[in-house]
Amino acid sequence: MNDVIRGAKKGVCSLSVVLASVLLVACAGAPDDISAPAPPTVVQGAASAETVCDAEAIQHAIGTSFDEASVPTLQSESGARQVRVLRPNSAATMDYREDRLNILLESNDMIEALRCG
Repeated sequence: MNDVIRGAKKGVCSLSVVLASVLLVACAGAPDDISAPAPPTVVQGAASAETVCDAEAIQHAIGTSFDEASVPTLQSESGARQVRVLRPNSAATMDYREDRLNILLESNDMIEALRCG
């Protein structure tokens, strides 16, 4: 009977050693030098002249009545690639885009301001 108990203890000890070895190998197999890819670099002033908005060129439209049909003209004259129309109390992101024209309107749809960004 003692031989049976010793054999069982020996088997449990052997199993414990094997299990501990497997766990250590699993942990040791993970590389330490995992890193995220580098973020893209942004070069200031790298946009070409045709992608930068020029709000000064369309200041003549301030105080005029806004019409959706005038958007392509204002976009073309300003050189903007995107246009955003902002009415009073409308939500807008705060991101700056040098190629975007912002048309700010008064409550009566008169153009209050024209800004790039």
